[in-house]
Formats: sequence, C-alpha cells, structure tokens
Amino acid sequence: MVVPPLEGVLESLRIGLGFLWTAAWAIIMGLTITSLVQVYVSKERMARMLGDDDLSSLAMATAFGAASSGCSFGAVAIGKGLFAKGAHVVNFLAFMFASTNLIVELGLMILILLGWEFLVAELLGGLVLIAVMALIVRLTLPETLFDDVRAELTRQDHDHSAMVDPTCGMEGSDEHTIVTDGGETLQFCSEGCLETYRQQTAGSGTWYDDLRSWGGWYKLGNQYRKEWSMIWTDVVAGFLISGFVIVFVPQWVWNALFLEGDGLLITAENAIMGVTIAVISFVGSMGNVPFAVALWGGGISFAGVIAFVYADLITIPVLNVYRKYYGWTVMLYILGVFFVTMAFTGFLMELLFDALGIVPNLAGGETATEQTYFAVDYTFYLNLVAFALSGFLLYMYRRGLGAPGQYRDPVCGMRTDDDGPSATHNGETYYFCSSTCKRAFENEPAEFADTPPRISDADQSHEHH
Repeated sequence: MVVPPLEGVLESLRIGLGFLWTAAWAIIMGLTITSLVQVYVSKERMARMLGDDDLSSLAMATAFGAASSGCSFGAVAIGKGLFAKGAHVVNFLAFMFASTNLIVELGLMILILLGWEFLVAELLGGLVLIAVMALIVRLTLPETLFDDVRAELTRQDHDHSAMVDPTCGMEGSDEHTIVTDGGETLQFCSEGCLETYRQQTAGSGTWYDDLRSWGGWYKLGNQYRKEWSMIWTDVVAGFLISGFVIVFVPQWVWNALFLEGDGLLITAENAIMGVTIAVISFVGSMGNVPFAVALWGGGISFAGVIAFVYADLITIPVLNVYRKYYGWTVMLYILGVFFVTMAFTGFLMELLFDALGIVPNLAGGETATEQTYFAVDYTFYLNLVAFALSGFLLYMYRRGLGAPGQYRDPVCGMRTDDDGPSATHNGETYYFCSSTCKRAFENEPAEFADTPPRISDADQSHEHH
C-alpha cells in the first residue's frame, strides 16, 4: 500500500521519536555509568596492561572496553591511543569490539527495543566476536604490518606534535595546551578536559572523596557531556532513519536482499547481507539499534539483524578513520577480519538460538506502526528521573568550568574562593568547595597539604599556548 507523502513523514517522525522516547532513560543511565568508569580508570595503566599477547591481557581489554565509551569513533580513537602506547594488536581490536558491543547503554536499548533474546545474543556474541577475531588475527596477521604502522604513528606524533588527551584518550588540540611543572607539554580535546586535569593534579582525594565533592561531580559531568557529544548525532539519526525505513521501504526490497527459507546457506547469506547493509548504512554507535528494529520489522532473519548490530565498527565513515590513522593496507585488513568475524558470529548465534528454541517470534506483538509511544507510564517516570539526572550533571559541568576564585580545593581540586569552608594547617589557609571536602582534609591534613592552595601558585606553569 502506497503511503501519502505527508502522512508518511508524520508517521515516520512519530515512530522515530517514539523509539527515542522509549529508550531515552536507558541511554542516559548507561552513559552515566560509563562516564563514572571513564573518570576513574587510568588510560596509561590500561595501555600498559594490554601489551602482552596472552589470555589475561585479552580479558582485560574486553573488560576495559565494556566499561568504555559507546561511540564507534570514540572507541576507534581510544583504541589508536592504546595501540600507539604499546597495546597488542589483538587487545586493541578486542577493546574496540567490547566498547561497541558490551556496554551498559547499548544493552539496555536492545532489551527495550528488541527484547531479551537479542540482548543475550549481543552479550554472548560480543564475547564470541572477540574470540573469533583473536583467532583470525593470530592465523593471518602479517608479521611486520602493525609494527610498521606503530612506528609510523610514533614518528607522526613526534613530527606533528600530535598528542592524546591524558584525561579521556581522545586526540588533543592546540587550543587547549598546558606545560606541566616538569616542562612536559600536554594537549587536551576540550576546555572541560583541561579543567578536569587541573582538578586531578591539584586534588589529592580518593575516588570516594571525589564522589562526595562538587569537584568530583564536575569531572563526572564533563565526561557525561563528552559521551553525549560523541554519540548524539548517530543516536538521533538512527532513530529518525528507522522511522522512515519502517514506513517507506516496501517489503519486496527486504525480500530481494535477504533470502527466505531454511538451511545453512540461507542463514549465512542473511548474516553476510546484514553486515553489508551496516557497512553502507552510515549509522554507527547506538544508532544502529533502532535501524535494526526496522530490519526486524521488515522480516529479516535473526542472523541478519544481529549481524547488522555487530557491524558498527566497519561503517564507511569509520573505515575512513582507519584509513587516516593506519593507511589503506591496515584498513582493508581490519575490514576483512571484522567482516568475516561479524558475519560468522551472526550465523553462529542463529544456529545456537534455533537449537535452543529461543529465536524470537517475529509474528508476535505489535508492529511499530501499531504501538503507542507517548503515555503516562513507567517510561514517562523513568525519563523524568533520567532527564533530571542529565540536567544535574550538565549543570555541574557548567558550574565547575566557570567556578570563580583564586584557590583550589586540595581534596577534589575544584576552583573555589574564600567565601566557602576553610581550614588552616601549618600556618597555611586552605579553601574548600564543600564541608565534605573540609572534613576529609581535617581528618588527614598531611595527605592534602602538599598542593599550594592558591591557583597562582599551583597553576603557574599551566599556561595556555
């Protein structure tokens, strides 16, 4: 049936925005958890732990990736930083797989939009992806290919002063540069990360002290802002595109692309086609989940849909980033390894789920056009809580970035003035962002008294260039 253009556009927007409304709380909660881990996990330590070619390092890469950013481009950028610092090829590729398949916010979105079966396939498949990729790389990796690339990255970094932001692992910028007390030049991706670094170097509190201070909440707010800045275009585009695909793409298109029937060859073709559609879709990160809903609604097999979800690391824009970082040869090698890995894992998941009798029933439930998305129900209240949390974190980011004063809290590192709580130790007066930081200082003043309280003293060598 042909849909009138205006009616079709309105229905597409209703479905796309409805999907976004349904999943909003899960995305926000997941990004909050991810931000918390990102703030308190050292990238330098991570790189050192991923340098060996053994099972322990592979497991650590998987765990670090699962606790990292959900953005495809963020995963690739951080992966490049880890690789340049010495992480083994298998481990930095495993990190990227885990950070785009095993993260909290993605799992919650899949659970809400596609169901528990797809969530299990995503989590189990994420581990299978890493295992299969590791095996393929060990069997096929040219001996010197990545060694040459690592040497070239090191040379480029030296020649062009390209630096990695020490707080988040992204590429630094000349606009946000400081020189440390030891004479080392550091670059940051944003003013927010520069302020985070200054707070981290000025504050001596533990992560527990941080979470009870305004400075700690600033760091969390800054990372939360960064996470959103990396994924919001993909997320919004994915939801809106899914609405238009559901309404305007006729069934015969899916029937032509994905073979119907039973048998191993049919399942394999569907898995391969799912990855192929992902490569040319230009939708990465979490934006491919609502697109997967459109595919599932179009009658695509379980193997095709889950393989599509796996494949956000080889969309055309991401492949172009590989080319810029590593050159054509490595980009084509990564594409080949990832394509085979993703298609095979999608194929394997359908065989496994079919044997267990848990392949979802495509005919069950309401279609996307039949569903009511906006109602006063549990989603409404969860979104209210999530939006309030999001607003609070962004407020803390703005509050910390623009905080006035000539002092730094010695516990959390936040900038403050002389109107707040204060304490004196060895004749020096220290000022705090809150009474919580003051109490932590008074309990163990010797732990925090090494940092000069005045910004003019502590930040004297931290000038912009």
